[in-house]
Amino acid sequence: MPSPAIPYVSGMVTRPNTVSALREKRGEIAGQIDALQDQLRQAMIDLEHVDATLVMFDPDIVLEQIKPKPLPPRAHAFKGQVTRGILETLRKEGTMDGRALTIRLMAQRDLNPNDKALAKAMQKRIGAALRDLRNRGLVVSRSGAGALLEWSIAS
Repeated sequence: MPSPAIPYVSGMVTRPNTVSALREKRGEIAGQIDALQDQLRQAMIDLEHVDATLVMFDPDIVLEQIKPKPLPPRAHAFKGQVTRGILETLRKEGTMDGRALTIRLMAQRDLNPNDKALAKAMQKRIGAALRDLRNRGLVVSRSGAGALLEWSIAS
């Protein structure tokens, strides 16, 4: 017999917190679906406009022969984005080690720092960008706690 704090409902134990959380989660997912459907509708309208413009300039074009391009992965950084993020963060926060810098940049881009594979890839990318910035004289490094280097903007 369940504890008196958890009532029976038609032979099933109810847990108000669980039901409440699931209702909340369902509302979030339904909202995401609505937003994605709006984005899809707009993308289809945009595609129709581009198609119409292509046909105006090339009436013989076969639109189906134009292959869709895949989207870059979510963690993809466009040219200069990581470098800009590093410089902005170091200017604002001051001296930091590479690990802290990685966590800050991942947070800025809404990436999960607990995703080990993604964090490792980002740390490698940020490390390469830091070395390049050091070679260009924009940042300096010095020995920090443990084996980590501490990075700061060059004077």
